[in-house]
Amino acid sequence: MFDLTGKSVYVAGHRGMVGGAIARQLKDRDCTVLTATRQELDLLDQAAVFAWMEQARPDAVVVAAAKVGGILANNDFPADFLYQNLVIETNLIEAAHRAGVDRLLFLGSSCIYPKFAEQPIQEDSLLTGALEPTNEWYAIAKIAGIKLCQAYRKQYGRDYISGMPTNLYGPGDNFDLQSSHVIPALMRKAHEAKEASDANITIWGTGTPRREFLHVDDCASACIHLLETYSDDIHVNIGSGDDLPIYGLAQLVCEVVGFEGEIVRDETKPDGTPRKLMAADRLRAMGWTPAISLKDGLASTYQWFLENKAEARGA
Repeated sequence: MFDLTGKSVYVAGHRGMVGGAIARQLKDRDCTVLTATRQELDLLDQAAVFAWMEQARPDAVVVAAAKVGGILANNDFPADFLYQNLVIETNLIEAAHRAGVDRLLFLGSSCIYPKFAEQPIQEDSLLTGALEPTNEWYAIAKIAGIKLCQAYRKQYGRDYISGMPTNLYGPGDNFDLQSSHVIPALMRKAHEAKEASDANITIWGTGTPRREFLHVDDCASACIHLLETYSDDIHVNIGSGDDLPIYGLAQLVCEVVGFEGEIVRDETKPDGTPRKLMAADRLRAMGWTPAISLKDGLASTYQWFLENKAEARGA
């Protein structure tokens, strides 16, 4: 057990959707949340990260900072996704070690697994097959982060752990159509189509690939649960344990938004991985389960979008 009472926890990436949710929930605990904006600390600057960590000396670090994006962004900027994520995670993990921080949680992504991994995906499927080409750059960086945590645990005895969230959504998501993930992209398309009285919206691919989704507040509670209770070298899947086809997701989003037009499939665009459902057994065995249903989560996310349109659209 890692008792958070009276501890200081540095959340790297607190301005992002995941880091923000973790920071909010940590503030409800009897601990001090440490943050630094991009203007205060450039995570790509190794010397600055080392100096900041040495001065702050938190009791624990959560590595939620990353360069993220959807299929289009990963395809267009492979060097940025690989280089920046490698630099961010190596700077933070080495800085934590140098500053004597003995507790660290690194957050990865479900895209670390092989494209055709057996479903649902168990943690030991890592490195058993080829990755999905459309996001392999991001995936390789995240795999390196897992291995870094294992290496520091093995060589230095550091209590560094890794959690692999599934596809996340919720307040603070990115609704920029050039770089967003599937739920915010669908939600914005449906909203703008409803406003313009359009007859249809278009989704990429056949709509048949199945995906798993988890509300970011559920993810945050799982991360804190791991921080408090888990200590081992194997990474842990963080997911809902359920999936649905992308076309079914589009229908649900349209229902929540109130768009009644047609959903058109653009089959000239890639589908990505046919199915990606992560096994949830390990995390469930630790006593954690999600609390927010997909429909309720989509409704609250749409409400946040309506109240924060400029911020959500990247204006």
